[in-house]
Amino acid sequence: METKRAFWLPIILGLILISACQSAAVGEPLTPVGPEVPVAYTAADLKTQPPCEGMFVPKSLDFSNGIRIREIRTYLSNGSGVAINDLDGDGLLDLVFASIDRPAAILWNQGEMNFITQELDENLTRAVNSADIDGDGDIDLTFTKTSQQGVSFWRNEGGRNFKQDILPGVTLRAYALAWSDLNGDNQIDLVTASYNTELKQLGYSDQEIADQGGIIVYTYQDGVYHPERLTPASESLSIGLVDLNGDLHQDIWVANDFVMQDAIFLKTETGWKAASPFQTTSYSTMSIDWADINNQPGWELFTTDMSPYDISTKNMAAWLPVMAKLAQQHVEGDPQIVANALQIQDSNGDWVNYAPQMGLDASGWSWTGRFGDLDSDGYQDLYIVNGMIAQNLFGHLPNGELIEENRAYRNLSGSGFALAEDWNLNSKVSGRGMVMGDLDQDGDLDIVVNSLRSSAQLLENRLCGGENLAVDLRWKNSANPFAINAVVELKTADFTLRRNVRSASGYLSSDASRLNFGFPKSSNLQELTIYWPDGAVSHLSNLKPHTIIEVTRSTITP
Repeated sequence: METKRAFWLPIILGLILISACQSAAVGEPLTPVGPEVPVAYTAADLKTQPPCEGMFVPKSLDFSNGIRIREIRTYLSNGSGVAINDLDGDGLLDLVFASIDRPAAILWNQGEMNFITQELDENLTRAVNSADIDGDGDIDLTFTKTSQQGVSFWRNEGGRNFKQDILPGVTLRAYALAWSDLNGDNQIDLVTASYNTELKQLGYSDQEIADQGGIIVYTYQDGVYHPERLTPASESLSIGLVDLNGDLHQDIWVANDFVMQDAIFLKTETGWKAASPFQTTSYSTMSIDWADINNQPGWELFTTDMSPYDISTKNMAAWLPVMAKLAQQHVEGDPQIVANALQIQDSNGDWVNYAPQMGLDASGWSWTGRFGDLDSDGYQDLYIVNGMIAQNLFGHLPNGELIEENRAYRNLSGSGFALAEDWNLNSKVSGRGMVMGDLDQDGDLDIVVNSLRSSAQLLENRLCGGENLAVDLRWKNSANPFAINAVVELKTADFTLRRNVRSASGYLSSDASRLNFGFPKSSNLQELTIYWPDGAVSHLSNLKPHTIIEVTRSTITP
């Protein structure tokens, strides 16, 4: 019998440590109350949930990635991302898949889990991001390429029509990307980062990489994106734009692969300042996600890495030859470890890695790790997609593939996590990009995975736990119509839930602008508070469970 990693002892220790941390912490509001602005809103009932099965039901989608490649090697093995958003304004969340061997494609949601596939004239793509770039109220698309030749922009012209266009000034090499308003002018800006090792493999010289690669902040002004290079060095697989120091400004966190440490830049009055806020970080950081996992003020942060969850002799025989090739190269003071990291702030405001205590440090060869309240109990769970295909690394295995289960972790009321083995989320299809969203409008979160050398997967949520509330923000007369970087709090009689509008997180993937709140069926919904990106605040009451609400703000300044 195979020996599995023991989960319960770390979780019990985590319960004790997290409880101690929370009891010592002095909770400050996530954002201060700013000037009140009026809003209008409409509400519609969500659909009746399908028959409950107490698990997720997997379905294949009409899209595949990597099937046409005879032999996959690094770095094609990195695969591509996926985006989820309502692209045609019909209220249904659509899907966009990037691909390393075929055209990118939009899967238009027709309802009842039916999709129509539309290919774009856009080949060999890595990251995909959905955001309203031109501020016209329609969500546009941006891609990075396997060649890392800049950013490809597809303008949404309505009627399910997209037209390729240019982003003036955006010309440098890019692998990962994220959009947000970084300077408070209500125009969304762009952050990109290159994957320099792959550029070298593609034949670029060291000088070309130094001139064209690295971490770039593109600030939009007067119709042009103005680049600022933060560093020429980058091995980026993910970019997180998140407030790390509680000053209400988004900071930049670039996840770096290999020996290169993650790059973090804090927003200051004089510009971007490099920082090292973490005592411990992942070594080869694959993805970044953040959420309020304990319903206490502030965000918790999670990164994925490569570490086997199964330490049986059979599984380690598959891993050890690759571990020897990828041996760590630590220097003095290096905070990196080959493991996932869960960063939680203690009572002094210092970040502490709780992944080992929570049993979350080793989840396999992990790509995307994302938080979401999958069972609608008021606490955000964690799902991680795994697997690796590379003939030059795993040539000792059939088809050069390390086959692993994905890992689903149930949140234990904010104090720990336990492996949710009964949720049927242990797919062995090699996943890369992954997103969550309510695709059938029944309230709960479904999961979509852009797989490698396989069809994309849709994991339909049929847990039937509690209730849900979906929230769409609309900011008219603004160049940021979907309010990227807004924070929304839902207060119930038992706790306060927090979400934020973002364009990107996870691995090469893009989030829906629609926010999803889950809570027990007995919850008393009291108030929804919206903290807009410019600091203004709005309040809504008379909330009804199992509804989707659209909140519209018309003013620019309070």
